[in-house]
Amino acid sequence: MSNLITPAIGEKAPSSSTLARRAVSQTFMTAAVIGVVALSTSDDQKIADALRAGPDFITRNATILDWPSSPGGTYRVLRKGTSEWTCLPGLPGYKHDEPGCFDPVFMEWMKETLAGQAPHIETVGISYMYAGAWVPNLSGPGPKTEDFHVGPHIMIVVPHDQQQSLQSISHDGSNGMPYVAHLPQGTDLYLVIPK
Repeated sequence: MSNLITPAIGEKAPSSSTLARRAVSQTFMTAAVIGVVALSTSDDQKIADALRAGPDFITRNATILDWPSSPGGTYRVLRKGTSEWTCLPGLPGYKHDEPGCFDPVFMEWMKETLAGQAPHIETVGISYMYAGAWVPNLSGPGPKTEDFHVGPHIMIVVPHDQQQSLQSISHDGSNGMPYVAHLPQGTDLYLVIPK
């Protein structure tokens, strides 16, 4: 029996870009499922974590939300902001702390995708992840059994009808170069640009 990464006996081995895409997808699927588990950190700790996700000019007036308790559920407001930006702490229960800050377009795209809905955005969306993210180590330094830390980066999402422009970009996040990935339950890609 195969999984997202390893083919079954007799199956053709997938390409490295397919492996990378599947590995990133599997990471996000695991995070999304684990994300519904309650975490014992306080609201103040969650706010502090979310504030690490972006530059001060973004986080200073951003609304800080907590993850929903179930897929498609309501994001709880931890701190009401005065700007259009939203920041989230790392996913509860996930093995790596990956907080993020999102403009309204990226946030809507992410909410719809993680809820299993087709995203409906009409413009480009932007996100900051200054604490970084972890991806499968396909080509980076160190053991291939350990995750690779991408480091601070921004992410850009484009409308569905412009997705073809991202298809030719690498799906390998472990080489330090820009790459594309997608969220679980979704196929639309987003571009990751490491610092």
